Amino acid sequence: MHCTWQDISKVPLRSTQLLSNSSGAVQGHSGGKPGILPTPRSEGDILFSPHLKAFAFKDLRNATKNFSNDCLIGQGGFGYVYKGWIDCRSLKAAKPGSGTAVAVKKLKPEGFQGHKEWLSELNYLGQLHHPNLVKLTGYCLDGDNRLLVYEYMPNGSLEDHLFRKGTRVLPWATRIKVATGAARGLTFLHDSNQQIIYRDFKASNILLDSEFNAKLSDFGLAKAGPTGDRSHVSTQVLGTHGYAAPEYILTGRLTTRCDVYSFGVVLLELLSGRNAVDKTKSGAEHNLVDWARPYLGDRRKLFRIMDTRLEGQYPQRAAYTAAILALQCISEAKFRPQMSDVLTTLEHLPVIRHSASPSRILDEKPMSSPMSDRV
Repeated sequence: MHCTWQDISKVPLRSTQLLSNSSGAVQGHSGGKPGILPTPRSEGDILFSPHLKAFAFKDLRNATKNFSNDCLIGQGGFGYVYKGWIDCRSLKAAKPGSGTAVAVKKLKPEGFQGHKEWLSELNYLGQLHHPNLVKLTGYCLDGDNRLLVYEYMPNGSLEDHLFRKGTRVLPWATRIKVATGAARGLTFLHDSNQQIIYRDFKASNILLDSEFNAKLSDFGLAKAGPTGDRSHVSTQVLGTHGYAAPEYILTGRLTTRCDVYSFGVVLLELLSGRNAVDKTKSGAEHNLVDWARPYLGDRRKLFRIMDTRLEGQYPQRAAYTAAILALQCISEAKFRPQMSDVLTTLEHLPVIRHSASPSRILDEKPMSSPMSDRV
């Protein structure tokens, strides 16, 4: 099946609706194969996970200076994200600089994304442990107040660095480092015994630590993969325009190859410096995939889509290999590679020759927007 963006552009993507999945997740670490946990898990099982800490609302309020705008570091469909400081032993608020920095995400009581997505986030990140997944420290459930507490990511999201005005240009080496880290996170999810489909892979959900290591965040739409002889999971279409696979939008059939498509879009963003969907442009340029596809397989035309801000400072052969990889990821579902193959290709890309020094970006002052949300 071949679908152009024009074919699917009129199909609504309801990214603000509730996730109806509370199935179980996997538990594992970077060094071993994750195991299968019972499914589905009850709300009580999720909330009383030994890996999660239960915070008091007043302590999180104090840690963020009463959710002050001075501490605001992000916002989206879920609500608002604040930087706070806590004492890890007592779980009480700490003075800035004297405890541990955390990112506190506070659900809007009237928000479109609600309790089920909040619970899904707890269900998955409360059990998934990997260097390329953001660490969820704990939660707060107090009346109508629902909050999540994460490790603080000082360099914000990939979206911040690619598209926010005034930020320094990410050099080639750092872009490949981010792509490789994100690919490791997706590969971990896909290769787990209890396969996990991320379903909302995009630049704003890729967070960056102080050394620009990528970590996947926001598991509100994550879903357990097919079991037995099933080839897919039939589900409500949820996600983000520009990143969602065409066949998923048309049929509601979800597979890991949908994540691969989304990864291809983000890889195109890294190569071109353009948004997946640019509302300021019309025609083919409105959608990144439509605009870039004709140039990806032609070494002589590739320069037309490369980010001009790189000023040619990247290995030509590596850029072409990355472009071919992106093209494979956004091809028809049956021709897309598995994430493990994508990861292998990225790990073998040369990043040093003719590229700007990574220290240029690693030495700069960290950004202050470590959590992002679907909008």
